[in-house]
Amino acid sequence: MYPLAQRRILVTRTRHQASGLAAQLESLGATVVIVPTIEIVPPETYAPLDAALARLAAFDWLIFTSANAVEVFEQRRNRAIAPKRIAVIGPATARAVEEIGLAVDLIPPQYVGESLAVELTPYAQHCHMLLIRAAEARDTLPETLRAAGATVSVVAAYRNQVPPGAIPTLQSIFASPRTWPDAITFTSASTARNLFALLDAASLVLPEKIVLASIGPITSQTLRDLGHPPHVEAAEHTIPALVHALAERFA
Repeated sequence: MYPLAQRRILVTRTRHQASGLAAQLESLGATVVIVPTIEIVPPETYAPLDAALARLAAFDWLIFTSANAVEVFEQRRNRAIAPKRIAVIGPATARAVEEIGLAVDLIPPQYVGESLAVELTPYAQHCHMLLIRAAEARDTLPETLRAAGATVSVVAAYRNQVPPGAIPTLQSIFASPRTWPDAITFTSASTARNLFALLDAASLVLPEKIVLASIGPITSQTLRDLGHPPHVEAAEHTIPALVHALAERFA
């Protein structure tokens, strides 16, 4: 018997990122329902990013905190200018960097901004760092590095927004207990905040029996702040670890 057989799992990732998580859940027998609560759109302007990339050689470290940022970097960079060193937040972002033909110099032991800040702090003094990220993001990483003596330039590669049409889909899913999911996965703080904002806008209350599965401590804290503590948290900030935690829960 597959550990997730006869389980309906609601995936809240962006549509283009959901397929990998969905495939792993389905391989364990789950029925996956994809309802993105965020979608990736361009920033208000690319001017700050383009200006930073034009002087990429002036930065000692290039920092990525998501694969989405790597994708935009690849689209807009001048390939004649190579970054000196690259730091990433975790293995998925590292794979994205390697797929565009660049090498990763630093991955923290824990895949969160705090751990990345700790690992970069020894290099911070008199160092120039470029952080490419979402427009909406926590400032823990750049603030810690600046406090340690680094000059940190932060530029937006993309924005997260709530997808149109999500409310009617959620209303349909939660219209009857027969179509309720057994679990909901959250792969970022944004997916958590946006789902509960959408549920509120749709006048829906999340049934208590549904298992909430978080990818890591930041997402878990966001769920707690929203009044919905997670039932499951991945041992490490990766999709396989999230899937494993859910399989253990239902097994």
